[in-house]
Amino acid sequence: MGVGKTTVGRLLADRLGFGYLDSDEQVVRNTGRTIPEIFETDGEAAFRAEEKRALAEATTTDTPVVVAVAGGVVLDPENRKRLRDAGEIVWLRAQIATMADRVGGGEGRPLLGGGPEEALTRLYPERRPLYEELADVVVDVDDITPAEAVDRIVHELGDR
Repeated sequence: MGVGKTTVGRLLADRLGFGYLDSDEQVVRNTGRTIPEIFETDGEAAFRAEEKRALAEATTTDTPVVVAVAGGVVLDPENRKRLRDAGEIVWLRAQIATMADRVGGGEGRPLLGGGPEEALTRLYPERRPLYEELADVVVDVDDITPAEAVDRIVHELGDR
């Protein structure tokens, strides 16, 4: 949360001439409900099931696509396998303070209850090793613009 995956993902897709899919947006389209509504009504497990379905849809397209996935998708081993099998994985990495600043009060983000910085401090230690395990490319985004992040991603992918 707060690393710019939606903005950077769209810019990268445009730059590469690929399609673009956002897993959170796909969950909303599939369910007709917002993510906070799913959390409030059915709980996190129901959201994770929808997230898994959205990831499966996004990674089985026949055309090249940039997929922005929610940060918690890596918690499921099947999702991690699906991501590895789908293509190159880019981790937009940021310091907790940067992410907390960018998400503001955390409105619309159910996992940030109790305050963004505190919640991110709690979530990050579990997720970070999984991001490290999966990432083919790591771009630190604390002090760069989304366009600069795209330039770095294209450069790194071009060198592979």
